[in-house]
Amino acid sequence: MELKSSVIAAHLVEAPLILSIDIGTSAVKILFFDRMGRAVEGNQYRCKVALRTSRDGASEVAADELLDIVWRGIDTVLAKAGPLEPKMAGVAVCTFVGNIMGIDRKANPLTPVFTYADSRAEKEAVRLRTEVDESEVHDRTGCHIHTSYLPARFRWLANSRPDVFFQVDRWLSIGEYMEMVLFGETSVSYSVASWSGLLDRQQLIWDEPLLNKLPLEVARLSSLVDINAPKQGLRRKFASRWPALKRLPWMPAIGDGAAANIGSGCLSPSRVALTMGSTTAIRAVVEKPIAHVPKGLWCYRIDGRRSLPGGALSEGGSLYAWMKNTFQLADSAEFEAALNSLVPDGHGLTMLPFLAGERSPGWQGQARATIHGISQATTPLEILQAGMEAVACRIALVFETLAELLPDDLQIIAGGGAIHNSPAWLQIITDVLGRTSAVAGIGEVSARGTALLAFEALGVIRDLKDTPVFIDRTCYPDEERHAIYRQTIKRQHRLYEKLIKDDR
Repeated sequence: MELKSSVIAAHLVEAPLILSIDIGTSAVKILFFDRMGRAVEGNQYRCKVALRTSRDGASEVAADELLDIVWRGIDTVLAKAGPLEPKMAGVAVCTFVGNIMGIDRKANPLTPVFTYADSRAEKEAVRLRTEVDESEVHDRTGCHIHTSYLPARFRWLANSRPDVFFQVDRWLSIGEYMEMVLFGETSVSYSVASWSGLLDRQQLIWDEPLLNKLPLEVARLSSLVDINAPKQGLRRKFASRWPALKRLPWMPAIGDGAAANIGSGCLSPSRVALTMGSTTAIRAVVEKPIAHVPKGLWCYRIDGRRSLPGGALSEGGSLYAWMKNTFQLADSAEFEAALNSLVPDGHGLTMLPFLAGERSPGWQGQARATIHGISQATTPLEILQAGMEAVACRIALVFETLAELLPDDLQIIAGGGAIHNSPAWLQIITDVLGRTSAVAGIGEVSARGTALLAFEALGVIRDLKDTPVFIDRTCYPDEERHAIYRQTIKRQHRLYEKLIKDDR
């Protein structure tokens, strides 16, 4: 189905509407979508999120501070809704995943929300790998043993903060905690649970063999549900604050990565979603069971019938922002033009872009960023270029492994803030991959995908394939640059082999 624009004026919407809440590590975004997956013009909320980070690998945020941003955003959007209010059919939520927090018996937070980027559990991850067969764990859960997942993090918390750890009554993700605050009870979707490293991806139950290796009982985790199990009936405090929402179904939170695939139109194995926000992911939707997950990849769930194989980098827009701030680069528009004039890989630099440790494909959480080859002639712009090329090379490694599970006639759909804000970076990625990339013509792919999945769960949409796919532009590879970048990948691999110890 073809439509001209992914944004629709309020008076032209096709009812019903979904209020979509996207809780990310960089920002909270709240907006309306109509049944065709078009964002309603002029009524969107966005607020930055400030994570606390430290040199020892911390990455965390206070749960109530994060939810306060969400509550203010709902206030803002509903205040502008006007005639849209009676057209709402439900509320959908997606969140950054791989996060966890602990609450007491009265649902008060005892810990901050630890994000997937928190790497302080590296020693516990190394120890756990010696106690289990990681290949078996990987096949059962779809996840490697790594700091971005919960098994190692639970061990770290029990060892480093036993006084707090053993007071925790329940362990929740931020989406579950939001449900607890709003409804007094909670559950966790297969989607969010699959990012924990503790879900048996085939049986869709908590993985008992792995839990037996942890100081954790299954009773301290939420019950598992599919994404078509909404909650209704807000607590009195919130029902009076948002009368329009008090009886609407609130869908269980799903992973923002799963939502991004759906939102960008990547609904089948023939379309691969490349999403670059603060981090980067390459994913495909697969309905048939995946018997064996290739080493280096993960395999999450969208819901009870769809899997999501792929890989993720801790780097993306976060690396871009770090380099821009550190080297005090000029306005983005200025150096975007300058980047286009630079010779590909002409700076003499080799970079491993692991500011927050490595995820796919090597899963070395202790890895750190390295820039090799700096001379007196090296400029900040060249370092930025080297960083962008380095991330693109890591994307290529993941893509090549994922492609083994998929048909030959792949189409790449790229999206996310970093892609939309940097055409130069998209061209670099396209040249490195040597494949044509189509750019999703949607600003908020995760929020859109969350809304579409809610429409499907509510029976408003019978088949997601009937929804439109919005393409902004197409980027074509340059074969000469592709050949140059194949050598860049080899050089990066040699540096990786010298500096990164493989403890597996």
